[in-house]
Amino acid sequence: MEIAPVFENAFYLLALLNPPSKIMFLAAYEPKLSRRQNFELSWKSSAAALLILLIIAAAGHFILSRIFRVELYSLQITGGLVVFVIGWTAVNEGRFLKRNTEPTQNTMTDISLVPLAAPLIAGPGMIAATIAGSFADGFAITSCSLAIAIFINFLLMLCSSSINAFLTRTHMLGPLIRLTGLITSAVAMQMLVNGVRTCFKIS
Repeated sequence: MEIAPVFENAFYLLALLNPPSKIMFLAAYEPKLSRRQNFELSWKSSAAALLILLIIAAAGHFILSRIFRVELYSLQITGGLVVFVIGWTAVNEGRFLKRNTEPTQNTMTDISLVPLAAPLIAGPGMIAATIAGSFADGFAITSCSLAIAIFINFLLMLCSSSINAFLTRTHMLGPLIRLTGLITSAVAMQMLVNGVRTCFKIS
């Protein structure tokens, strides 16, 4: 297995992962996360997302089309709507999710799975790229690229507290969350538009 395609694909997947959205999600989460909680959310969501994407890389097309009878464009449309809601919340309220009123320790696993693992990490864009990459480059290269990209994203998520402290001191946190939310919403709308175009093209 050649190393160059692995790292080329890893950096492409890292761009699709959009690490700033995860960093800002953890930094802006209320009530404020402790270092232990941040680590727990980061590793749980990264591990869950990697497992999801590896399964999809191995059998994504079969699972979608044969078992669930779901076309890729349906996943793009639905996932785009979900991600858009998250991005719009950030633009409108300055946080990626609505305020959490339950004790944080009771919802750690839930939050690590939804929305962190899916759709923020293993989102429609990553799923589509994973399926396409598995067909083009093979499962071995795709799985190694996924592992590298998600590991880098995991390391950046661990730094969210330090980034949050710096941005709070410089009064940049709110504007950056809204800017990231705007970009997230735009990406979500593009996913939705692509899904609709594919749907009508096939029809």
